[in-house]
Amino acid sequence: MPKIVLEHVTKRYDKFYAVEDLNLVIEDNAFVTLLGPSGCGKTTTLRMIAGLETPTSGKITIGDRVVFDSEEGINVPANKRKVGFLFQNYALWPNMTVYDNISFGLTNVKEELPVIDHDARAASRMLKALSRPNDIVKTVNECVDKKGKLDENKAMIKLIDAYEISQYSAKKLLGYKLQNSKDLEADAKRYSEELQKVVDNASATAASKGYTLNDDFTFSKDGQIVKEERKLTKEEIDLAVRRVARIANIAMFMDRYPAELSGGQQQRVAIARTLAPEPTVLFMDEPLSNLDAKLRLEMRSELQRLHLDTGSTFVYVTHDQMEAMTLATKICLIDNGLLQQYDAPLDVYNKPNNLFVADFVGNPAINFIEASGKQVNGNFEFDVFDGKKITFVPNEKLDIRKWREELDEQIRKENEELEAKSQTKGYVERSNKNSMFKYHIALIDEPEDYDDEVEYTDEDYVIGVRPEFISIGDKEKFEGEIYSSMPTGMETTVRVALGNYLLTGVMFGGVVYKLGDKVKLGFKGNNAILFDRKSGKIVSLGSIETK
Repeated sequence: MPKIVLEHVTKRYDKFYAVEDLNLVIEDNAFVTLLGPSGCGKTTTLRMIAGLETPTSGKITIGDRVVFDSEEGINVPANKRKVGFLFQNYALWPNMTVYDNISFGLTNVKEELPVIDHDARAASRMLKALSRPNDIVKTVNECVDKKGKLDENKAMIKLIDAYEISQYSAKKLLGYKLQNSKDLEADAKRYSEELQKVVDNASATAASKGYTLNDDFTFSKDGQIVKEERKLTKEEIDLAVRRVARIANIAMFMDRYPAELSGGQQQRVAIARTLAPEPTVLFMDEPLSNLDAKLRLEMRSELQRLHLDTGSTFVYVTHDQMEAMTLATKICLIDNGLLQQYDAPLDVYNKPNNLFVADFVGNPAINFIEASGKQVNGNFEFDVFDGKKITFVPNEKLDIRKWREELDEQIRKENEELEAKSQTKGYVERSNKNSMFKYHIALIDEPEDYDDEVEYTDEDYVIGVRPEFISIGDKEKFEGEIYSSMPTGMETTVRVALGNYLLTGVMFGGVVYKLGDKVKLGFKGNNAILFDRKSGKIVSLGSIETK
């Protein structure tokens, strides 16, 4: 499966930048989720990779093939990119059976394909099945009811799945009626000899025409696979449909219509239809959003298994951070058309690049604490919660002056690049300019927000603490009051008031708190995140000591 590379990809609508200067590498066999709020540019990114949207500028490579290059004038259409699509709307044909829905796209395929002796290939697969005739008899007998009547349709499906053959081969195998044979070994041998003749004749015919018949029954000449422009045969189409039906676990639904299926079953049919042409990359745009919560959880598990079984590269669009966290090998978090972070899910959660990422990922949301102070002997002495004192201890050695110098240099270079870019021909100034993210401090009595400009100094910081690192116990230093308590059985989400401030914690186990109870609160672990308030960027991970 191919690697996908995006280089300086931009999509602009007049002065509105849906995606700006995106550089991204999606590794072979990755499961990447494009995550972000509505309108951030994630779907536009997916559509540009897929070929459904033309970038304004940049370069996109899938595998070793450039599919878009604004400078070279390359733009390979979507139907030539060998990709599959799965959308929010399953778009199943209501008047077609499941089998016909899956096979519909395959019947229209006409491209350069290997020349294959399909009769010999089918005969070879049946020979393999006949090498163990007792297993065939056992499979067929499992489909006999209490009255001794054989359910042929059920037997066909079992034979198709057991031996990975087409329905035409299964029908022929069932027609041998080995379950009624008086001399099973002799009958199996006789049928095998007939099938072997088909295989031998195919090899002889190929040789007489100057071709070699390979082990997979494709024709070759001078070591090269012989190809011709053709449509798929009924045998090939059926094998493809049965293959994806096994993957999606819908083999028993082939004769049903979409209206006879549940939402989850329809989703599986849509997945199977997408996988049938064997796409190198599978694009999914919020495919689970139409399902209820329980079914979404089940389908997440199915998609994980599907990714493993197919070995394909998955690119998945969602605004649901829980889906992104549970499914992805990497999360690509976008806001206002700009890449915010591209990392493994737990790295995005535990070490967010900035305040926006920290706020967007995590449920319940992260606690933000405004802090003012200085670095003293490597640690930070802060005032928080209107006068309370804490010490922030970085996990790694940190010189805040050097950190600020490096940040200033980075900002200077970015401004120079932007200035140079603005002087180039055809440059269009961005109307949706990137603004500083406004984090939320949870308060009991929240003041009116008049959107006033605030000047921050180098002594202004924000500390982020995930709810699971809030500690409640007799040994803690801060005194608070239970503001709300929401037990779910496995855990309890509790909000504690410290004066006018609210902190959210998650307590595991059957813990029950009463509203108004006085408690002592602190912070555990070394996963607190220190942000620079002026730039919003992460400074360090560390622990908090209360005083």
